[in-house]
Amino acid sequence: MKQGPLPSVDSPDDMTGPADLPTCGPLPTRVGVAGPAPDEPLGVVAVGPAGAERRAVLATLLGLDPVMLTVPAGSWLVVRNAKVPTRAAFVPGYRQPHSYGADRDAAGPALARPPRRVELSVPEPLLRHFTLIDVPDTATLGVSGTRVLLEAAGRAGALLFVIAADQAFTAAELNLLAEVAPTPVEVVFAVTPGAAGWAPLADGAATTEGAGASVPPVGGAETEVDAVAVTVEAHRAALLAAVPALVGARWFPVDDADTAADLRRALVGWASREGLQRASVDPPMLPGQQGRVAVAADPGDWSERLDRQARSCAQRIRQHLALELANIHLRAVQEIVFGVGCAGLPDLLDREMAALSLLATAQCDQAVRGIVTDVASQVLGAPPAEGVRRRIAAAVQYGLADHRPGHELDKVLLITSTAGVAELTGAEAIDAVASYPAASRSEVLPPVAVALSGGCWQRWRTPGNDDHSAARAWSQRAVREVELGLSREISRRFEVIRLSLGVVLSDAVDHGILLA
Repeated sequence: MKQGPLPSVDSPDDMTGPADLPTCGPLPTRVGVAGPAPDEPLGVVAVGPAGAERRAVLATLLGLDPVMLTVPAGSWLVVRNAKVPTRAAFVPGYRQPHSYGADRDAAGPALARPPRRVELSVPEPLLRHFTLIDVPDTATLGVSGTRVLLEAAGRAGALLFVIAADQAFTAAELNLLAEVAPTPVEVVFAVTPGAAGWAPLADGAATTEGAGASVPPVGGAETEVDAVAVTVEAHRAALLAAVPALVGARWFPVDDADTAADLRRALVGWASREGLQRASVDPPMLPGQQGRVAVAADPGDWSERLDRQARSCAQRIRQHLALELANIHLRAVQEIVFGVGCAGLPDLLDREMAALSLLATAQCDQAVRGIVTDVASQVLGAPPAEGVRRRIAAAVQYGLADHRPGHELDKVLLITSTAGVAELTGAEAIDAVASYPAASRSEVLPPVAVALSGGCWQRWRTPGNDDHSAARAWSQRAVREVELGLSREISRRFEVIRLSLGVVLSDAVDHGILLA
C-alpha cells in the first residue's frame, strides 16, 4: 500500500511565518569528486578507452591471467586481497551475491541482467596497499557513468588511466581528466604498445614541454627505447594541450612485468603517503565527543525551526530530483532514436539510476547535517563542535526505528519490465546496487538506491522488439514511477529526521544538558 502525505514534511512550503526562520541551505547539484572519509580504504580506479590494454596492464600488475579480470559489459570489477580466492557477482534485485569459482575456467552465473559489480579476491601482496577497481570503457560510460566514476575516484584516491600507443584521447576523456585535475585525486598514466607496436600518434612529431623542440618521428634506425619515449611524450603533449593542470602527473610505459615494476612502486608509494594523510585527518578524540554539554538558557522556538528546515529540505530535494529525472528521460529518448535503440535502453537507464542514487544520497546527507547543526546551534546556544554534532547524529540514527515512518529505510527501488517500481528492503539489497561500495557509512540516513530489474533487459533485448514508440512510452512511465517513489521516500526520510531529532533535542531542553 502506498503511503499518503506525511504530516509537516509534505505540507507546501509557502515560506510564511517568522522571517528569521531558515530554509534549506545549498545542496549539491551533481555528482562529482568528493573527499574520502578518513576510514575509507585506499583504492586505484583504472579507466581508459576500449580494448584489452587496460585489462592486460592490471593482469600484469597483479600477476594474473587476463581472463580472470573479465566481467560482463557494463559491470565494475573490484579486486581485493584475501587468503582464499573468491569471485562473486552483485546484482540489483538480490540480497545475496552470486558466487562462482575464482579460477580462469569458472563460468559466470547465468543472470537476467549485468551485475553492478563483480568482486574478485585473490592473495596478492600489492592489494594489501589498496583495492583495484576496473570500470567499463570510457566510450560506454556516458554522462551518468562518468559521474559515478568521479564519485568513486574521489573516495578511492587514485586514478590510473591506461591508453595504447595507437589510441588518442577523446573529448569525453579529456573532460573527465579536466574534472579530476584540480582535485586531490592522484592521476597516473600507463601507455601500452598498440597493434603496430610502439608507434607515435598520427604522422607528426610531438612537441616536448618547455624548450618547444620537436621530437623526431620513429623510423629507420630508431631503437625501441627511443620509440617508447617518443610515444609517451606524444600522448603527454596531447593531454597537456587540453588539460595543463595535469603537468605533474606521472607516465609509465608498460609492456611486460619488468616495465610494470616502476608503476607498481609508484602506486605503493602513493598508497603509503595517502594512508598516513588520511589517518591524521580524524583524531582519535574530537572536542565535545565526551563530557557535559549544557543547553542555552533560552533556546527559543527551536521546534518550529526544525519543522521548517525539514519541510524546506524535503521540498528542495524532491524538486531537484524531478528535474534530474526529466533530463534522464530526454537522454533515454535520444538513446532510443539516435543511439543503440531499444536494446540500449536498459543499460543507459541503469547507469542513470546509479548516478541519480548517488546524487539523492549526497543531497539528503548534506541536508541532514545542515539541519542537525542549525537546530542544535539554537538549542545549545552556539554551533556544536564536530564531536557534539556526531553525538547528536548518532542518537538521531539510533532513534529512527522508534518512529513508524522510519521502518525499512534500507530500501531499493527496482524498475520492473512493466515500467513499475518494486521495493526490496535490507542493507544487503542496497549493497548489491553499489558499483564501488563504501566500507562504512557514518551518515544518519541509509543511501538512496534505484536500479533496473533483470526483466527490463529481457524485455528490450528480445529479438524483434524494436518499437521506438513503445520504448519511449515505457521509459516515460518508468521515470514517472521513479519520481513518485523517490518523492515518497524523501518525505519519509525527513519526517523521521524531524521526529527523531526532535526527541533528542527535547530531552536536552528538559534536562538542561545533552543526554546523547
